[in-house]
Amino acid sequence: MQRRSFFSVLLSPFAISLMDPNSLAQVEDDLMDIEKIIKSDEEWLEILTPGQFNILREEGTEPPFSSPLNSEKRRGTYICAGCQLALFTSDMKYDSGTGWPSFFTSIEGRLETKLDFKLIIPRTEYHCARCGGHQGHVFNDGPSPTGQRWCNNGLALEFVPEGDELG
Repeated sequence: MQRRSFFSVLLSPFAISLMDPNSLAQVEDDLMDIEKIIKSDEEWLEILTPGQFNILREEGTEPPFSSPLNSEKRRGTYICAGCQLALFTSDMKYDSGTGWPSFFTSIEGRLETKLDFKLIIPRTEYHCARCGGHQGHVFNDGPSPTGQRWCNNGLALEFVPEGDELG
């Protein structure tokens, strides 16, 4: 892997924020405003389905093309299935053809990232900033304007149609 490609993988979710110091400060402010939710596995098992628990708490992955959210076309908001924090809007969604709901950006300050080496090649994994629930991975092969593909597990999300109250 070339050095430039390696660093773009490492920095991809932070690229926009790092270019603008004011944007980075806003992300930090947003993260400080989000109160963390900490529960035991037993508490999570009481409120999540087995599939949601596997993805959100054990960093599992659902089969491609298995989520109805992949074909969701209505206007609305995608929220974390674990804690109902708004993560994406329908305006951020696009059809990536991968079989998972995909977004070209996220609501700023709502997701945290870490490097994942499960497939040996480093990937950027992202989690809900409130409950720490695993959502998916972000890649640098998405559309304009960001060039990013936030590839999300459908079971990790719930969709709230426009006009309905967010949880």
